[in-house]
Amino acid sequence: MTFKYNNPSHSKKVVSAVLAGMMALSAGGAAMAAESTETGQGQTAAITNTAAPTGLFSDIKVGYWAEKHVYKLAYQGILLGNNGLFRPGDAVTQQEAVTMAIRFMNQEGQLNTDTAAALPTNMEVGNYFKPYVALALQLGLIDKTEESSVDVSKTSWGQKPASREWITKLLIRSLDKDAEAKAQNNQSTGFADNASISESGKGYVNLAVSLDLAKGVEGNKFNPTGSVTRAQLATFFSRGESLTDTTYPNTSTGYVTGLKDGQITLVVDGKAVNFAVNSSTPYFTKDSETRASATDVKLYTKVMVVGSAGGASYVEVVDATPQVESVEGTFARSLSGNKIGIFVGENYETYSYDEATAFIDQNGNAIKLSDITADSIIEVQRETFSADKKTVAIRVKSGIVNKSDNGVIAEVSTSGKTIKLVNAAGNTEQYTYNDNLIIRYQDRILSLAELKAGSAVKYTVKDSIVQTIELSQGVEQSVRGTLVEIGGNQSTLTFKREGGSLEAKLLTEKPEVIINGIQDATLNDLITDATNGDQVELTLNSDDQVTRIQVIGRQMEPMNGVTVVSYNSKTKLLTVLDNNKKPFVFTLDEKTKLDYNTTKPTLAGLESLLNDGRKLDLTYVGTRALSVKVIYKYEGTISNIDTSGKKISLLSGNQTITVPYSTVPTVEIYNKSGASLGDLKIGDKVTVTLGANQDVVQKVALNTVAQFEVVALEANSRIRVKSDLLTSQFYVDQAVLTGESGQTITPSQLTAGNLINVTFEGATPKAVQVVKRTLAEVTAVDASSVTLKQFNGQTETVPVSGSVKVVKSGSTLTSLTSLTVGDRVEMTKDTDNSTRFRVLTVMSKQFWSYDGVGNQILVKRETTADTNYRFALGSSVFVHQGDNTLSVQSLRDNDNIVLYLLNNVILEIQKQ
Repeated sequence: MTFKYNNPSHSKKVVSAVLAGMMALSAGGAAMAAESTETGQGQTAAITNTAAPTGLFSDIKVGYWAEKHVYKLAYQGILLGNNGLFRPGDAVTQQEAVTMAIRFMNQEGQLNTDTAAALPTNMEVGNYFKPYVALALQLGLIDKTEESSVDVSKTSWGQKPASREWITKLLIRSLDKDAEAKAQNNQSTGFADNASISESGKGYVNLAVSLDLAKGVEGNKFNPTGSVTRAQLATFFSRGESLTDTTYPNTSTGYVTGLKDGQITLVVDGKAVNFAVNSSTPYFTKDSETRASATDVKLYTKVMVVGSAGGASYVEVVDATPQVESVEGTFARSLSGNKIGIFVGENYETYSYDEATAFIDQNGNAIKLSDITADSIIEVQRETFSADKKTVAIRVKSGIVNKSDNGVIAEVSTSGKTIKLVNAAGNTEQYTYNDNLIIRYQDRILSLAELKAGSAVKYTVKDSIVQTIELSQGVEQSVRGTLVEIGGNQSTLTFKREGGSLEAKLLTEKPEVIINGIQDATLNDLITDATNGDQVELTLNSDDQVTRIQVIGRQMEPMNGVTVVSYNSKTKLLTVLDNNKKPFVFTLDEKTKLDYNTTKPTLAGLESLLNDGRKLDLTYVGTRALSVKVIYKYEGTISNIDTSGKKISLLSGNQTITVPYSTVPTVEIYNKSGASLGDLKIGDKVTVTLGANQDVVQKVALNTVAQFEVVALEANSRIRVKSDLLTSQFYVDQAVLTGESGQTITPSQLTAGNLINVTFEGATPKAVQVVKRTLAEVTAVDASSVTLKQFNGQTETVPVSGSVKVVKSGSTLTSLTSLTVGDRVEMTKDTDNSTRFRVLTVMSKQFWSYDGVGNQILVKRETTADTNYRFALGSSVFVHQGDNTLSVQSLRDNDNIVLYLLNNVILEIQKQ
């Protein structure tokens, strides 16, 4: 919003911009503030934060949402407190709002105490405010006729809280749009409480909303009689300063040319001005409401300082981009008269410098001009905010360095072949290295991979290339080998290093064990064997102790389809015959992985099944059984269904398995009741469950994949989903769940709106994969890629290989060229992993109203028989006009809008 006043020296256009975006006028979201020095009425807002160092107002604490704006205006003298209080949560009165406007516009020079007598008799205000209100009447900020009719029987005009509708009228008039507002008085505002807005106020509200000056509050209401707080009003005026040409005598805006302890130097209108700062000086940046720090102020950036007598009371970074330009060239020599000569390409140029110019080497360390050698590549930086374009820095980009020093490794980059160090003086240096680099600790030569950040070193550099690095202490290192033995008390480890030698290492108290597929693995999960032990990578600390053991390979052998001969529960010896009737004997132990038809297998439960003739799959190392699986089902693709011979054949891996059935088995297919063998066909992926004796088929479950949208997560890992507007539910506690990037997730991490691919074994979910959804506009397309502009404004070109589906106007097409520029699409992966684009349905309508309770909009009917006028809104519907994002509440009656829908749900609204 903005105030209009009749002063030709103040640009009406700029003031309008001041107020644009201000008036959310909703709780905590509007931008406002005020002052009172006379009445002192109202209660102090209760805020519990740490005390503000500035100490102007005891009720404005560090972290308070309007702290930045209140203190800036207070130091500028635009607002005052009362007895050390600001009372931020108090409703601002009409006399306060008018006074703040006059001060903000810097019009106090026009105040005339003689004009106070000209106030209408019912416009009673405090003596302090009389000149301000009189001037507001004179400047056209308020209308004398309207204010004369206000009911002041309970509260004087000046003490009356400024309502949202009153301020809306005030601000629209200040924009010289009174006639335009009145022309809209006969139109509905579209708010649910439209009837509560006065007839003379509807046009002002309509216009304020269309100009994006006002927004509704919760429940699609305008709340016309609601109050505005002092903190909200202060925020408004503060934000408006960047858009107005009004100046204040104690506010300086310029470019930082000096930063040292206790002082900031600005160039303001061509002159250097010094400001003292201390630990209590508040720092802010233009685009943030929270406090910044002194380190956020950089040289040659644009900064505003509020203060007097050379002291900074408030500092704000207005533009964080350094105002400098750079010239790169080859250093030739230094010249008399504080000049240097350089070659820029083939041209010889000279540049001046002075005592303030910084000379910096390639590592950022301060040097002298005499340290720069001929033919060094240098960069001359000059400021651009003055006509002199003074040289602010001369930086060496490449030169010859020969040195030895002590320091600490900061970073090793193998891609760029560079090493970054912090030297003994605390300065950061960076050098390249080559294959001749020698790294050692005592008498041991180390690899580059063993050089870790944080290591204390001594190093030598020749011709700017680091030659040697000697570690001052041991470092963490990694070795690989075959695991041979874990000591009896689990304090030692023996392994065979790659290359053949046996070594023993001490273990730390609780070394980390990493085995793919085993969660929270321990030392007991490791396989030790002189020949077939786990292939491991050991991490050793600086004391040469093992802190981490990661299994990178296992030498176990599979043996599938063996037949049990016998099992001895005392000795744990299992005798089996392989497919060639060759006998084998294996030992089971507490580390053997077990699998049979139960969710919680135990060795005792397995033993009862290891009777003669039982079929098993197992893995082993030597004579040790690593896993034993009782075959109770087969997975594969159907190769034959012989109903006359009563048998089913599957292709599982590289073998064909044929299983008979005595009675017709149960057939289970997701979302199909009463399924039978006739519903299955050759090539279907199925899981065949066997009877208790493993000799006949008991159930055939079709393996299918279906895509759903998550509606809700319910108790006990049950989720409610929908597909094609049909809702269903199932449990996912036994399924493998993965996120968009393939990471493992838990059921609680699923959220409403997630698109998921669910793999079913019959009716049982076995895997759930979250599918990435991208909503965007097609900006370019060819046969192999599509460029998308997402709703957040980001643009990406997506290469598409393999199969593609374009669902458009009810048809499924298989070419990207089916898309056209301007299409709104949802891009996902389909159940067969093909890339799918669903093109949103487009409708052009006229807006009628918004139903906040039902989260839907109503549009104008095209005929009296038109029933398609009410549409649900998506959870994150994108509303915009061009590149400007809008709210649904900003739409008004008769606005021309374009709707983009998916499954009759609006995902985008484009205002014309």
